[in-house]
Amino acid sequence: MASKKGGRVAELERLIVHHQELYYNRQPEISDAEFDELWDELSSLDPDNPVLGAVGPDSADGWPKERHLMPMGSQEKASNPEEFLAWAAKVAHPEYLVQYKLDGASLELQYSGGLLSRAVTRGDGEIGDDITPNASRMRGVVGRLKAPFDGAVRGEVVMTREIHRTKYADKANCRNAANGLMKRKDGVGSEDLRVICYDARALPDRGSRDPRSGFADELYKLSWLETMGFETVPMRLCTSAGEVVGYRARIMAERPSMPYDIDGLVVKGREIDLADMERARPEKQIAFKFSLEEAVSTLREVEWSESGANFTPIGIIDPVRLAGTTVQRANLVNTNIVKGMGLRLGSRVVITKRGEIIPKIESLVDNPEDAAEIPVPSTCSCGAGLVDEGTRLYCPNPECPKKSLHRLEKWLSVLDIRAFGVGIIGKLHASGRVKSIADLYSLEAGELAEYDRMGELLARKILRNLLVRNEVSLSEFIAGFDIEGIGELITQKAALAGFDSLEKLRAAGPEELALVDGLAEITARTIVDGLAALAGEMDALLATGAVRIRVPAAGGPLAGKSFCFTGELKTMKRPEAEALVKSLGGTAKPSVTKGLGYLVTNDPLSGSDKNKKAASYGVAVIGEDEFLRLAGRA
Repeated sequence: MASKKGGRVAELERLIVHHQELYYNRQPEISDAEFDELWDELSSLDPDNPVLGAVGPDSADGWPKERHLMPMGSQEKASNPEEFLAWAAKVAHPEYLVQYKLDGASLELQYSGGLLSRAVTRGDGEIGDDITPNASRMRGVVGRLKAPFDGAVRGEVVMTREIHRTKYADKANCRNAANGLMKRKDGVGSEDLRVICYDARALPDRGSRDPRSGFADELYKLSWLETMGFETVPMRLCTSAGEVVGYRARIMAERPSMPYDIDGLVVKGREIDLADMERARPEKQIAFKFSLEEAVSTLREVEWSESGANFTPIGIIDPVRLAGTTVQRANLVNTNIVKGMGLRLGSRVVITKRGEIIPKIESLVDNPEDAAEIPVPSTCSCGAGLVDEGTRLYCPNPECPKKSLHRLEKWLSVLDIRAFGVGIIGKLHASGRVKSIADLYSLEAGELAEYDRMGELLARKILRNLLVRNEVSLSEFIAGFDIEGIGELITQKAALAGFDSLEKLRAAGPEELALVDGLAEITARTIVDGLAALAGEMDALLATGAVRIRVPAAGGPLAGKSFCFTGELKTMKRPEAEALVKSLGGTAKPSVTKGLGYLVTNDPLSGSDKNKKAASYGVAVIGEDEFLRLAGRA
């Protein structure tokens, strides 16, 4: 495993350095989002790798080299609100100074006595190219300041979209065009570039006695830049991290109309921390980036998806391209989300798609004057009034027909019974022939074939698939009865704590179950109440003799070990592999979580999400051959 991990780390190092060089000096081969994926994977495999602390080099033959007066390192980044809020909670700034993250090339303007002496590119973060002759022709570069100053001003060289469209459309984008022009030896085109400034630092003991680089705070610094005649990056002062998230949503909506490209926001505190600025990657500021998996659209309608007792809001939005697909539906999760964001019909919203099947509405941009209130259903089709707990909207009627239908569907899904489709079970339920799980096992092929006009052959196949799963684990049995929020993983936790039979679970009180690691008081109460309410149905199913609960193997070769399977296996289907694990005393988990023993895949070196997550948790990633050896089947 160590050699495989090391090989992947070396490959990531090579790819990151290669694509950084292309980004700064030539034509990028991949998108920013794809580069971020490489960066994140290396961060998870080797957080202290020196490549992560290095600055991608920009270079140009023939220009003299010069050392920077102020650090020009890289920034930490957040690609979504969750990552940003985690950073904000850690640094806890009382206020957040937020600026556009300009998509251009960094430049340091060095001054002596208020006169421009040098203009130095980013280079390797310490030494860059002295392109003063070209910089002097760029818009926004001040040759003589209005007051004496010894130090450095930092800005970004950008090309406006209008200049790119009319004069440099042959270049892939504004950033690439600007990078090429700023380093031309003949200086041609430098006048088409623009320098927008956002930072400054006085040399020690020369510009001021103030230890904060000559400026009282970041706001004063920006004011000083404007007074000296520099064009500065737009800035907003936010009083909370939540306000920053909302501001980012509005800026995303405004991006298409901006004169130049930005790829996120830079967020920092108002106070100046020179020690932090000296770090290769300062900890007290962050690049809050935009993502290809985000877009702005308008919420037009809300549909309420019904699944068993629950009603889940789904937003219908104007079609928008997102991560290569056209999106028209977005998950709103629950009424707390709807109310908390202040969403209305007509709201402009940020849509995200980060691996979810259905994208979700992440934040509100704004509400037009004609935006209307979102109607929330109050009555179930069974006639019962719905209960809105904020985190879920549901029907409280235990006899609601939708609940029993959803339980049937859940049982067939958990046991992976093929061919028994939703349409068939819906008709059987509607007719009254199948109301409980036990009723499924009383069906006969002739009856089923005639009932659904499917033919004898298909009817026999359906029942064969049903009856072949005559032994199930305790976790499958409980999960199949569709107790709200109680899936296989929860039951497995209880079983590992000693509640490894239906009898022991039924005998346990909520206080006992709440002591199990990973089970809180509410979950424990839900298990106890759910088992009590469904005791009759469970006993009726077991009484048929068609299904029995598997007794855990004591001391099997996989006892105490847990496995998650991903991708196609060569020698067996995934359900067969999971059944093998359980029969040998182990635990099969549906996803990668902390504490998992092994992730089994036939591509251990792939960059899949599960492989990355396993690496971040220190979970062993093994192939099918190694799994079979552990199981004693090799």
